[in-house]
Amino acid sequence: MVLLAIDWSAFFANVGQFILAFSILVVLHELGHFLPAKWFGCRVEKFYLFFNPWFSLWKKKIGETEYGLGWVPLGGYVKIAGMIDESMDKEQMNQPAQPWEFRSKPAWQRLIIMLGGVTVNFILALVLFSMILFVWGEEKLPVRNLEYGLSADSLATSVGLQDGDLITAINNKPLAYLNELPKEMMLSDGVVLSVERDGATRNIELPEGFIARLTKNQLRGFVAPRFPVVVDSVSSAIQLMSGELKKNDQLVAINNEPVRFYHEFEAKKRQHKGEIVTITALRGGDTANINIQLTEEGSVGFFPRNPFDLLGTEKIKYSFGESIPAGIDYGIDRLKDYMTGIRLLFTSKEHKVSDNLGSLISIGKTFGGTWDWQRFWTMTALFSIILAFMNILPIPALDGGHALFTIYEMITGRKPSDKFMEYAQMVGMVLLLGLMVYALGLDVWRLFK
Repeated sequence: MVLLAIDWSAFFANVGQFILAFSILVVLHELGHFLPAKWFGCRVEKFYLFFNPWFSLWKKKIGETEYGLGWVPLGGYVKIAGMIDESMDKEQMNQPAQPWEFRSKPAWQRLIIMLGGVTVNFILALVLFSMILFVWGEEKLPVRNLEYGLSADSLATSVGLQDGDLITAINNKPLAYLNELPKEMMLSDGVVLSVERDGATRNIELPEGFIARLTKNQLRGFVAPRFPVVVDSVSSAIQLMSGELKKNDQLVAINNEPVRFYHEFEAKKRQHKGEIVTITALRGGDTANINIQLTEEGSVGFFPRNPFDLLGTEKIKYSFGESIPAGIDYGIDRLKDYMTGIRLLFTSKEHKVSDNLGSLISIGKTFGGTWDWQRFWTMTALFSIILAFMNILPIPALDGGHALFTIYEMITGRKPSDKFMEYAQMVGMVLLLGLMVYALGLDVWRLFK
């Protein structure tokens, strides 16, 4: 039954996009280590996309380097001679240092090699954000355009919001665009909403634990724009009993029960799954009644007009020159947001690790279940920023841990022993593997829950 409940088309779209994005990020990250290592005369023995314990899916040796494709899609690696890394090649480290080995190079060269991966990931993110703005621009929904207000779902009504309310500020900071609402709420410790209702403004203070509930629910069940139900196109699978549904029809009733807005229409049709219903539509200055057989899932058989088109958005186009500084600013802002989120995990009761941590399952879901290039490149850029930040953390086994030991050497003039580096690498790998297993366990628990 679980297998039957899975949307396989969405599953394969997510898997395909995850593998493609992850492959791009891993290859370029490792290239960031590979190129400076070659420039400084280090021997690079292996360059792998994905890990290859026991066997490789493909490998080919070119010059002194073996290039390959592993079968465990959790990362990738370059094996640089004389460097203590995830390969844990102790035999090589017990031999006298050779001129072509990493450990024989000056500290400043080793530091550049180790920081090459995160540098490439950070630059890649800025380039991608710039190109996204150049190709697609920005589209925002101004709060002032929400002429029908917002629809309040279960979580919203539980704190006092109502259908038709308009959120105008968060913690006294004006809310200009609805797109900014999730970020402003999720990156706050406590939230007070300024709400316009019936011409008056009131403040609603969200109770303790509400942001945690919203996070656990992945932002579902809160608010959305209210908009009328307008037919954009009709599906060939529609089951018409009598009458005809046409493009630009505005649906206003089901079985003579009024429905002004799309969320009301969705709720009402779910009450009549598999039944024949009479839908009333405004068409020009007239009304038309159409009898339609709903599917067992409650589907009518049409595609509604996009609410952004109905309400009107602000679209900002960027020239190539304008997109570069705008993309850099956008990428830096996303990095700041991510760092704020990490800080809140340690300082706020509203943000729990168990609700925010996820494995490749959570990452895959963020692609949305359809192949949308704008979303794909946006998510790839965001993951590139995250990968850069996570790798620069001063944890053994990560680039930041290696860099920390090298900076210590540069300051003190004392190089940590190979034995110390081996133990540090082992501790770091155990921590990272434990975190990965924990994150995967959380995702599996969420699936079955």
